[in-house]
Amino acid sequence: MGQLHVEFVAADGKVWEGDADRVIARTIEGDLGILPQHAPLMAALGEGEVRIEGGGAGSSSFTVDGGFLSVDSDVVTIVSETVSRN
Repeated sequence: MGQLHVEFVAADGKVWEGDADRVIARTIEGDLGILPQHAPLMAALGEGEVRIEGGGAGSSSFTVDGGFLSVDSDVVTIVSETVSRN
């Protein structure tokens, strides 16, 4: 199925970067799951959890205070003012 390349950035710098099988995030319109070959997308994040699953690093979970998420050509970019790792 392929993989996603994820770049997770906070105001103070890069939080996480790597490959993943799936990203799950809470947007202002509800939870969103992203798999490889997802259509291009831009979404506003709500306060809550972002999960990055699979890939070489297993699973990672973060809490964000909002921000945005974009998907283009299997690259997921997540930007938030503050991020804490769970």
